[in-house]
Amino acid sequence: MNTTGEPKGFAVKATGLTRRFGSLTAVDHIDLSIPYGEIFGLLGANGAGKSTVVKMLTTLLAPTSGNAQVGGFDLIKSPAEVRGRIGYVPQLLSADGALTGYENLLLSAKLYGLPRAERRMRIGDALNFIGLTDSAHKLVKTYSGGMVRRLELAQAMLHRPAVLFLDEPTIGLDPLARHSVWDRLRDLRRDYGMTVLITTHDMEEAEALCGELAILHAGKVAVVGQPAELRAGLGAGATMDDVFAHYAGGGIREGGNFGDAVQTRRTAQRLG
Repeated sequence: MNTTGEPKGFAVKATGLTRRFGSLTAVDHIDLSIPYGEIFGLLGANGAGKSTVVKMLTTLLAPTSGNAQVGGFDLIKSPAEVRGRIGYVPQLLSADGALTGYENLLLSAKLYGLPRAERRMRIGDALNFIGLTDSAHKLVKTYSGGMVRRLELAQAMLHRPAVLFLDEPTIGLDPLARHSVWDRLRDLRRDYGMTVLITTHDMEEAEALCGELAILHAGKVAVVGQPAELRAGLGAGATMDDVFAHYAGGGIREGGNFGDAVQTRRTAQRLG
């Protein structure tokens, strides 16, 4: 349920979105419709175009053609308004290790233009939400990987964005830290009605978090659907790994077919 009163409709609506780099077409006329309050996954092999899509939707990279509306604003006509409605956590480290967690959040609050009177309360709420209150005044370079990722989530949510973009949010994290980040993302959706778009290679993550996902292949959308529906579409016993291999151009169709693979797996299980 969207508890923030966001309008019905789509938080992200992309039509024919395309990006070329010289003769290379990285993203090829993709269409996406992501409702408000959804956790949406963008999957694909390396080079499929995931990060390029995110960079376009966050105004970091101009489309070659096509367009999108993000948070109710036109990506090309109103980029400043789009930036005011989104949060973004890139794949690479964005927190400053030489500052404390609180100082990182204070810097973000200033960059987002939060009124001085609101900053302390917003930062306190964010620290409490992500479970870093006790570590707020420690240098970030002393944080674990999971703590840093949670801090980056806090930075991105300070201004209560309509849409939060996360590029590989749990890459390199151990299982406990990964599940901690998952919990925070579910909380953001539940408590703030926030729309979350994540890119990931982790099929367990995609199935655990995403109400719906799109799989890219060679810059195009190969399929869109709910994880359970996509598995069912391949037959009984299919996993998300099978779905990914089937639609992302992987090897499950290179020699044999899906039914053969399922039968082989079942036989192996019976034989121990």
